[in-house]
Amino acid sequence: MTANMKRREFITRLGGVAVAWPLAARAQQPTMPVIGFLSHGTPEGTAAFVAAVRKGLGEAGLVEGKDVTSELRWARHDADRLPALAADLVQRRVALIVTLDTVAAARAAKAATTEIPIVFALGTDPVQAGLVASLNRPGGNITGISTMNLDLGSKWIGLLHELLPAAKRFAVLVNIENADSARSIITRTQEAALALGTQTEILFASNEREIDAALAGLGARAQALILHPDVLFTQNLEKLAALAIREKLAALYSTPNFPQAGGLMSYGSSFLEAQRQAGVYVGRILKGEKPGELPVQRASKFDFVINLKTAKTIRIDIPTTLLARADEVIE
Repeated sequence: MTANMKRREFITRLGGVAVAWPLAARAQQPTMPVIGFLSHGTPEGTAAFVAAVRKGLGEAGLVEGKDVTSELRWARHDADRLPALAADLVQRRVALIVTLDTVAAARAAKAATTEIPIVFALGTDPVQAGLVASLNRPGGNITGISTMNLDLGSKWIGLLHELLPAAKRFAVLVNIENADSARSIITRTQEAALALGTQTEILFASNEREIDAALAGLGARAQALILHPDVLFTQNLEKLAALAIREKLAALYSTPNFPQAGGLMSYGSSFLEAQRQAGVYVGRILKGEKPGELPVQRASKFDFVINLKTAKTIRIDIPTTLLARADEVIE
């Protein structure tokens, strides 16, 4: 073999190695885990929830875009779409599914897979909802966080009764598309109102247009309004606050965003905090912990916020007993 032939053979072999090295290196690189987000709401309405989950994930030591990536699916307030969206995430072999809001979303994820870990953030009792075997030992592939806000119906009725002891009729606005939690709110508020000798009027809205229709003229029939903790209403708090003021209604929601937007009162635990805690759980599970062995975390702190400026606008005097118990008074 001549020197030229040897040189060409060496170059050919070297070229083959040069091509093979990066391919081998790529093959050895670990695949970045994909987190599937499943929501009953819209991208706009859940943006803050997604950010809160990512914040918790960062606290667990995982950074979006560096350690993990995401696939996001929204049902846009159409519960019938949730099973197909959950199945799509399973087909894409995500490492974990986070359900951002409703029981329906969590149920769709649970029905879609018994292997992929699921972390939920809810407002109600996940045992009663049939999602977990118990709070301390959820079992299976699912765990999460519960604000328990949907169990506060009697508390909300009690606060409004203390505010307006002569009131005879309360209204409750629910999103019927979120049927599970809507039923819970309706049952608890009706039972509490009946015990106080008052009536409840149930109003329904599944989109922004229906909110306007539901509250039109309500001030002539009711003295107070309770808002169902739901993504639809969370993303329309300023509208709801303005409509309640127009109707001169004492309105109450579960999160402080409502009085901050001009509503009268709020009582509940922070859903954004629940999402942050869910993000921490996501990080722990991706690092090797089993979801069924992580206890469902429940809210331990409930904040009471009053907007005194709104009270003056609708000419309601806030009793000193309520002001003294408020965690925050907006003046």
